[in-house]
Amino acid sequence: MKEAESKPESPVISLLVNIVIPVCILTFMSKPDGMLGLGPVWALIIAVAFPVTHGIKTVITKKKADVLAIIGLVSVLLTGVFGLKQLPKEWMIVKEAAIPLVIGLVIVISLKTPFPLIKKLMLTDAIFDLERLHQGLKDQNNEERFEKRLVGLSWGFAGVMLLSSVLSGTLAALVLKSPPGSPEYAAELGKMTGLSNTVVLIPVMIAMLFVFNALFNTLTKLTGLELDDVLAAQHRKPKKECIEEPTAE
Repeated sequence: MKEAESKPESPVISLLVNIVIPVCILTFMSKPDGMLGLGPVWALIIAVAFPVTHGIKTVITKKKADVLAIIGLVSVLLTGVFGLKQLPKEWMIVKEAAIPLVIGLVIVISLKTPFPLIKKLMLTDAIFDLERLHQGLKDQNNEERFEKRLVGLSWGFAGVMLLSSVLSGTLAALVLKSPPGSPEYAAELGKMTGLSNTVVLIPVMIAMLFVFNALFNTLTKLTGLELDDVLAAQHRKPKKECIEEPTAE
């Protein structure tokens, strides 16, 4: 018998662990005075511990490494290290802008290798029925054409990462004003994390929808299949069963 597939993580839990709890800790517990005052150092350590522990647990539980999850984990760790070392705020600004920019560059560079990263990021078995997809391309003799289309999609994805880089760096530059190591700086880190969902995530998600829409159109055109046919089973629309009425003899 096949083992039951692991249930996808609740988005509410992910939001709480990665955003809400760290933001609350950095915003309300970074001052040393008061009952809940931890000071900027301990507030930063505890705030970073939540997404880091959750990320490590997710990788261990799923028993496979997700590229973007690992990059996100590294980003959180660097935030903690820069904060604890009290490095100049310019380091944090550069880090916020550099990570998505590096992702975009790696995606473009990987086009020159036998393993384009775009396939790892967008053509996953969590979204698509890969076996049916590849069979459809083979049946239509469009495998080579699809590889060429992936080049344009890679540049589109890289463009989204460039947008994320500009927005992330600008947000960090506007929010981080206080000296590193101060309670105010820790609170500003929390504010930056909270604002990133609106200032960065929403525009990036909208841009990413255009890239995925181009991917969907490419797949349906080159495979000759409907979109519902190439999606993974959990994303397909349930088919209505036709119940035949008994005919009178």
